[in-house]
Parts: sequence; C-alpha cells; structure tokens
Amino acid sequence: MSKVIGIEYNLKDANSGEQLDSNVGGAPLEFISGKGQIIPGLESKLVEMNENESADVLVEPSEGYGEFSEEAVQTLPKEQFAGIELTEGMTLYGTGEQGETVQVAVKSFTDEEVVIDYNHPMAGKTLMFSVTILSLRDATEEEIQTGVVGGMAAMGSEGGCCGSQDQAQPAGQSHGGCGCSH
Repeated sequence: MSKVIGIEYNLKDANSGEQLDSNVGGAPLEFISGKGQIIPGLESKLVEMNENESADVLVEPSEGYGEFSEEAVQTLPKEQFAGIELTEGMTLYGTGEQGETVQVAVKSFTDEEVVIDYNHPMAGKTLMFSVTILSLRDATEEEIQTGVVGGMAAMGSEGGCCGSQDQAQPAGQSHGGCGCSH
C-alpha cells in the first residue's frame, strides 16, 4: 500500500558539511511512496521508519542525483542566449530532447561563448539527510492514481516539494527540488 509520508529534513553535503537545503520550521515535505517522487536512496530508508522517528540517512550519488558527468558540460554560441543577461552560476530552464524541461547552470561566458552545465546541482555529491517523519498515513485511491498528495484539488496550491525556487536549493525538478525527482 502506498503511504503519504510527511518529513522535516536538513540536508548537508556529507563530505564538505555544507548546508544544501532544509525545510525545518516550514511546511513538511509530503510525498507518496512508490511513485519515484523523491530520490531512491532517501525513500528506501523513509518507508522503513515510523511516525515521529528521526534518522540520519547517507545517500551516495548513485542513489541520489547521479554522478557528475563531464559530457553534461557544453559550450554554446552566445547568440543562443540573446536577450538574457547572463551571470555566472545563474540557472536557466530549457527544453530537453524529449520535450521535457531541463535546468542548466551557467558556468562561465565570454563575448562569443557560454559554458553551461546540464548536471543536477547535486550530481556527484554524497548527501546527508537528517530527517524526522512528521506524518504517515495510507494514500487514498485518488492520490495513488494522480500522484498528488491531497488529490487534484491540491494541484493549484503553493508549495510543491520544497516551496520557492529562490532559496539556495536544487531547483531543476518539476516539483521544486530537494528530494524530488523529475
């Protein structure tokens, strides 16, 4: 049976200790188990936990956002970015080969070329999630079918996986970021 799991989490880079994301003090991140809505290395541990239980979950890149790929770093002519005021590190959204929305980061640019990175911002990172299960219940039939917590009525509400894109967090997925997958 699919479960709706609500978590509070704090996310750090396991190697550098850098704070990457957190929803502590904000709305819980709710997801439906078995739907691939969060990275597998985190979900596999959460489904074994009980309400009000806390744990530290170490997620290797293979179970998270994948390894960093040099092939995902590309140099494109600057004309393709006409009308965009480029800054190093900025995030742009484009269309992938299958028509999906992709996120790219601007690594650097000159008057002629722009170096962009298609890797997820957390690709290659070993992640340490400090999580607490705040809520745990069986998913409704509608939630299982739609993949939306709270059913279709919740689609128009603010939030999504991690809320706003203006926090220092991995954007890039269609649902916001953090543990969400695309």
